[in-house]
Amino acid sequence: MHKPNLILIGAGGHARACIDVIEQQGQYQIAGLVGLPEQKHTRQLGYAVIADDDELAEVAAMYQYALITIGQIQTAAHRLRLYQQAVKCGFQMPIMIAPTAHVSRHASIGAGTIIMHGAIVNAGVKVGCNCIINSRALVEHDVNVNDHCHISTGAILNGDVSVGTGSFVGSGCVIREGVSIGNGCLVGIGLTVRHNLGDATRFTG
Repeated sequence: MHKPNLILIGAGGHARACIDVIEQQGQYQIAGLVGLPEQKHTRQLGYAVIADDDELAEVAAMYQYALITIGQIQTAAHRLRLYQQAVKCGFQMPIMIAPTAHVSRHASIGAGTIIMHGAIVNAGVKVGCNCIINSRALVEHDVNVNDHCHISTGAILNGDVSVGTGSFVGSGCVIREGVSIGNGCLVGIGLTVRHNLGDATRFTG
């Protein structure tokens, strides 16, 4: 059966993790990557970097599907810019779910989001567009993760948590049930969040 071609926008370490999920999922064929100018004509896990960001429109004329595969820690700005640029160029952004992840049929996942190995997304969860739910993260019932967020490896978001647009929750964090995290926040590695955080808060312990 013919698999649709998929372009990966981003050619660094996070792209390698995404490649593994995409290969395991098996629904798309990776046609190539888009990276920085100095990355052109290199390869990631056997796949060629065929273009740079300035050539997205030309790539979109040849391929229908794309996924943003750069990481996000300090800021969501780069993922947001590339996502908006890709959509403007006409790319469709599929949802990518690792076969080892569990996503409830009662959860909602937005376009361009990747759910990575071993993650659990429970009933009533809403995850927005262009998010990363990273390996072994636990997103409990009725959590709302807005667009362009990264919930990092092993993070635990307990029931009814809300995470604002463009926020990052670090590896191993525990967010108390019902807590609201504002837009553009950064929660550092291994922290416990017991109280609401306003927009643009950097909670690093």
